[in-house]
Amino acid sequence: MAQVKMQTARTTLQEPAAAAEDLLRQLGPTPPVLVTMFASRERDQYALNRAVRERLPKGTRLVGATTAGELDNTGIHEGSVVMAALSGDLEVGLGLGTGLSVDAINAGQMAIKRACEELGVRQQDLDSRRCVGLVIDDGFRYKKEELLLGILEKNQTLVLVGGGASDHNRDPARQSALVHVDGEVATDAVLVALFRTNAPWAALRSHWYVPTGEKLTITKVDESHTRALEIDGFPAAKRYAEILGVKDVRDLEFGTPQGFAVRPTALRVGREYFIRAAWRPNEDGSILFANLLEEGTELELMKLGDMAGMTRGFFADELPRRVQNPQAALLFHCGGRMWYAHATNTVSQLAETLKAAPTAAGMNVHFEIYSGFHINTTLTTLVFGAN
Repeated sequence: MAQVKMQTARTTLQEPAAAAEDLLRQLGPTPPVLVTMFASRERDQYALNRAVRERLPKGTRLVGATTAGELDNTGIHEGSVVMAALSGDLEVGLGLGTGLSVDAINAGQMAIKRACEELGVRQQDLDSRRCVGLVIDDGFRYKKEELLLGILEKNQTLVLVGGGASDHNRDPARQSALVHVDGEVATDAVLVALFRTNAPWAALRSHWYVPTGEKLTITKVDESHTRALEIDGFPAAKRYAEILGVKDVRDLEFGTPQGFAVRPTALRVGREYFIRAAWRPNEDGSILFANLLEEGTELELMKLGDMAGMTRGFFADELPRRVQNPQAALLFHCGGRMWYAHATNTVSQLAETLKAAPTAAGMNVHFEIYSGFHINTTLTTLVFGAN
């Protein structure tokens, strides 16, 4: 039987050595293949990494990231460290690419190349039936689409899932993120963990929206390709406000009770709807998007569904249909979902859904990666099972 199992641990202890001792005591004596560590940003990441790495078996690999909240089956937490230990039919190759803000494509190329070298396989020879890539980037560099071009350059069939390392701080001038790869802790970087296994696995995504059949067209963008200047031939913010029935364009801000989160846009790919929501209205009447925009792109308007109910159904129904005997789930939960949950006082209901998941560990991220796409307002997850 091929299977991947996972044990999880969580600590609120602040002193790095004490936190590391607490976490590894909870995981038990069995040496895992890989440990993931999701740690609140305010902690000393370098000291925490050193304390954990010193206590792990030499052959156990370590990856991790700073978070805007930590997830496990007991809920959504702040200020803690959540750790997961994966073992079983699993080989792992790790790669770190640096200099995202200078050359994101090269950073992606560097990360996947190193991960493949550790697995002893050429990128173009990766078996996409047995291999899957986990990607965690410095989310505040806003380079997901470029780094994905680098990762997938030599093998477009490789499935990728993950999200951006994050920070609780909502002030853009003070936000920063770090990623962990074994003993290295880096900012302005991307990590790739490449898994090879005979166990069942799937990269999955869940959001709480349903399509409406209504569409809008991005008719004019700025030189950065991140700001929509016009939608349907009209000033972007004014047009979106008309669609939502909002009188003041400032109320469009994502996370507000009547804003973009209520009726986001999605890119339809086959039968899939990838949420690529507008983010913030600007004083000049434009709209900032988190992803790159092209003039002439047609996006579908979505509408809000039952947040907690749809997430619970994903864990209880869809996930077991897609993965045989699910044993382990690594979760990358959009920080924007949390903003909206806070705005609508539904955080406790959302956290409660995690009880329906298989053994799980994860974090609130700064935008998500799924199947080579940069998306948002979504929960992405890498799930392993047993056959």
